[in-house]
Amino acid sequence: MEIWAVIYTPNLFNDDVGTLIGRLLVRVLLKGKGISVDEMKFATTPEGKPYIKSQTNPPLAYNITHDNNLVAMAFAPGIINQPAYNVGIDVMKVRIPGRETFDSFVHTVGDQLTTLEHVQLKAVIPETEKLKRFFWMWTLKEAYTKALGIGLGFDFRRIEFDVVARRICVDGKEPEGWQFNMFNVQDGEDLYQCVVAEYVGDTKTEVTYNVHNPEWFKVYGAVQFTEMAVGLLKT
Repeated sequence: MEIWAVIYTPNLFNDDVGTLIGRLLVRVLLKGKGISVDEMKFATTPEGKPYIKSQTNPPLAYNITHDNNLVAMAFAPGIINQPAYNVGIDVMKVRIPGRETFDSFVHTVGDQLTTLEHVQLKAVIPETEKLKRFFWMWTLKEAYTKALGIGLGFDFRRIEFDVVARRICVDGKEPEGWQFNMFNVQDGEDLYQCVVAEYVGDTKTEVTYNVHNPEWFKVYGAVQFTEMAVGLLKT
């Protein structure tokens, strides 16, 4: 598995930059795999999950996420559930939107959290830590459903993430064969929390927190990445 992230500055770009960078990310990936621009083909599953239709060896699974100033793509060799395969990524900026309090913020999505998750968010810990707990829960749920390719309509209460024990249950039991990677992205004073969900086959499910950026994680500035993309794709 590998992850590419691009950070951009809003006052240097228009509001469509996230979408543009997302489209460029997968094309730069394919170009690096020897696929020419003319050979790049994409499609979507009936549920709307995009996938690479171009022939790659091995087949590639990919997923893209975008929040505020960060666009990220996770990709890995496809293992199961073709053509889209099982990999999903989600990223969220750690903040309370607008003028909401932490309690009102959690209340707006409270029906998508389990009893255990509510208990962990009411623990006697600093509010900053509660907020981090919430975003780990939410990004993991998002990454898992994106990996499944189900999209909207999946009841998040079916997924329970015990942040303290780092244990995930789906429909009351631990799923088998999954890897969940949790990591942070720092953009100045802004903190983003990210989770990648990947199905890897017959093995015990693991949830890993990467304190430091792992080798498979690459971060680019928007200008640097755009220049690289233009140079690659015009050849």
